[in-house]
Amino acid sequence: MNERIVELDGGWLQVKVPLPYSLKWVNAYLLPEGDSGWTVIDPGLRLEETEAFWGEVMRSRGLAWGDIARIVVTHHHPDHYGMAGWFQERTGAPVWMSPVAHSNANRLWGDGETFSEQLTAAFLRHGLAGELEDAMRAHLTGFRAKVSPHPSEVRLLSPGETFSMGGVEWDVHGGEGHAPGHLLFHDRTSGRLIGGDQVLTDISPNIGWMPGGDPDPLLSFLGSLRRLRALEVSEVIPGHRAPFTRFRERIDELLDHHGRRMNKMAELIGERELTAFEVCELMFGARLRDNAHNLRFALAETIAHLVRMEAEGMVVRAGRADATGEETEYWRLGRS
Repeated sequence: MNERIVELDGGWLQVKVPLPYSLKWVNAYLLPEGDSGWTVIDPGLRLEETEAFWGEVMRSRGLAWGDIARIVVTHHHPDHYGMAGWFQERTGAPVWMSPVAHSNANRLWGDGETFSEQLTAAFLRHGLAGELEDAMRAHLTGFRAKVSPHPSEVRLLSPGETFSMGGVEWDVHGGEGHAPGHLLFHDRTSGRLIGGDQVLTDISPNIGWMPGGDPDPLLSFLGSLRRLRALEVSEVIPGHRAPFTRFRERIDELLDHHGRRMNKMAELIGERELTAFEVCELMFGARLRDNAHNLRFALAETIAHLVRMEAEGMVVRAGRADATGEETEYWRLGRS
């Protein structure tokens, strides 16, 4: 357990909550609030393993569930939001998140959700191989249990506000592209930034297109990075990996990374007309067919880049219907 809890400045605890994916863990944070108890940030994905893990964390630190005074969620992705309702059931603490994140959590995994079908259908239009349809649908619907129960008491927090936690008055900033309604918290005095997944030290945050969402998430992400770059940041407290200090340098690397990725996709398309799924396999490898989780990330990211490339005049798209009337979208270089 000791290697899973890292003591940070100010009495903060970085808690490495296990994940069943290649990232291995997500960072939750416990911030002391004096006599008021503790704030927990991004408690993780709900699994039997993580339930047991949090029980051990609490016991190892001599904490009772009632000591948790607030639950803060930087964004709605399951590895950050998933245990928010579970924590609330045990602690009675309110959950704080942005209105956009709250809306997306309910749209994607609420009662009667249709998003799983919508995204699967969209992937098929973008060329997803038919034999992968059932695995993709099952993967998407499988998240419902990993984010249940949803919190019943949610308090909304928006960019431009200030928020007190851990003895600090934080400026609340928005970060788009990775997750709609993503929140970041900046302390102008110390320069600390609670960054969620917006800026990570050695991972490029996934920029995923989805139907009914941001029509150009890569544009939103790049614009968000350029705005955030103006902040004076001494240390980033991230959602994954260790805290780091190279904030502006890392932003510059991410901006360059996405420019290079678009150029690489243009090179892969060449003189051909390809679906997003075909571009995805050329870019990331056909091995992803065996891993619906990673394939979803890769295909959504490929579509996001193609959408941005279309806006910049690098590619055009065309729809073609088969004998049954089902339309598939193809991409080629050049202007329409």
